[in-house]
Amino acid sequence: MSKKPADVAAMFDEVAETYDLNNDIMSFGQDRVWRRATLKAVAPTSGQAILDLAAGTGSSSVVFQKPGVRVVAGDFSVGMLAVGRKRHPQLEFVFADATALPFEDAEFDTVTISFGLRNVVDTGKALKEMLRVTKPGGKLVICEFSQVQAPVIKQVYNFYLSRLLPLVSRLSSKAPAAYTYLGDSILAWPNQQALATLVSEAGWSNVTFRNQTFGVVAIHSATKSQA
Repeated sequence: MSKKPADVAAMFDEVAETYDLNNDIMSFGQDRVWRRATLKAVAPTSGQAILDLAAGTGSSSVVFQKPGVRVVAGDFSVGMLAVGRKRHPQLEFVFADATALPFEDAEFDTVTISFGLRNVVDTGKALKEMLRVTKPGGKLVICEFSQVQAPVIKQVYNFYLSRLLPLVSRLSSKAPAAYTYLGDSILAWPNQQALATLVSEAGWSNVTFRNQTFGVVAIHSATKSQA
C-alpha cells in the first residue's frame, strides 16, 4: 500500500469539509469517546505547550485548550488547515510534515497525534522528530487504530472495515476512495505491542498502551528521559 505524502495530503484535502462529520458517522460516535480518553492521557495544565499533529481541522486540538496552555495544531493537508482556520480561529495552525517538523528542539511539553501516525511515510523518523521537539521529561500520546484481539469481535470488525465501510462511505462521502484507504491502512497497521516497540526504538521511555473499544483503538503513552 503506497503512502506517498503528496497523494495522502491530496486525499485529505478532498475530504476536509466533511471529514469530522463522516468520522462521527463511520465510528458510530466512538470517536468522541476516543478523544476524551486522549485528553485524559495528555492532561494539559497551565504553562504547557502542546503540539497536536495530524490535527486536521482542529477538532482534536480544541479539547486541549485550557487557560495558560499553548496549543499548536499541525497538519500536512493544506485543505484541512484551511477548514480548521475557519472553524477554530483561536487555534494556532501550522503546516507540519511529521518527518521534518518546523519547530525548535525541546519546544513542547507534550506531543500528541490522533489517527495520523499510520499515514506517515516513515513512522520511525516521525517518532524521532516528535522526540526532538519534546522537552526532557515531556510526554508523547498516540491515539491510533489498532488490532482487536478477541477472535469473534475481530472477525466482525475486519468485515466492517473491508466490506461495510466502503459501502457506507459511498453514501456519506464525496470521496469514497479515501475511506477504502482508511480501512486498508488500519488492517495493515502494526498491533499494539509492535507499535510500542517502534516507539521505544525511536528513543522514548516508559512506553505503555491502553486499549479502547476492544482494541479498535489503542492509546500509547511515553516519556522523554530527563538525561
